[in-house]
Amino acid sequence: MGRTFKVGKGPLTLLILLLAGGVAGSALGELLATYIPILKNFTTIGLQPTTLNLHYLQLSFGLTMSLGPVTALGLLMGFLAYRRL
Repeated sequence: MGRTFKVGKGPLTLLILLLAGGVAGSALGELLATYIPILKNFTTIGLQPTTLNLHYLQLSFGLTMSLGPVTALGLLMGFLAYRRL
């Protein structure tokens, strides 16, 4: 018998919806920014890539997010979609 998966309001669902909303908003913002310059990304937040070299192991850490008005709207839409589940 096939398994059915129940989609719930877990943290993974929220993360996926926020990522999808952010990516969609960012892509739309890039397209519209050529016509409406105020919609381009205006700030970058996060941790710049840092490398830890242990001679036998090299680890890189970093996370940055470029935020603009349409990206923020996409994140908000992802959160609202999560709330409607």
